[in-house]
Amino acid sequence: MEKNTFETIDDYINAFPSETKRILQKIRETVREAAPEATESINYGIPTFKMHGNLVHFAAYKKHIGFYPAPSGIEAFKKEVESFKTGKGTLQFPLDKPIPYNLISDIVQFRLEENKSRKPKK
Repeated sequence: MEKNTFETIDDYINAFPSETKRILQKIRETVREAAPEATESINYGIPTFKMHGNLVHFAAYKKHIGFYPAPSGIEAFKKEVESFKTGKGTLQFPLDKPIPYNLISDIVQFRLEENKSRKPKK
């Protein structure tokens, strides 16, 4: 996909084929349910949820969904994410396998608690 500048998460999701669009929408709903008060935005050109700072980002690629819960969000779920490709703050969910929506929800809730416990920035 060519580099686009998206104004909203809807714009981002609508730029993808229907199957990928369905997965992205379900991830969005999963994050919303786990963190109902979080705000949506586009940061770094991808969907972002914020509450007391960045919570999580996600993005679609040709063969996977990138999920970005910060390094702590991966470290806290080391056992649960060991079957996925990971990097510093990055999780890759292959599009040809079921997306672990429950795991996404658990990670979002962890990140929410982590962000809430941080001292507010001045």
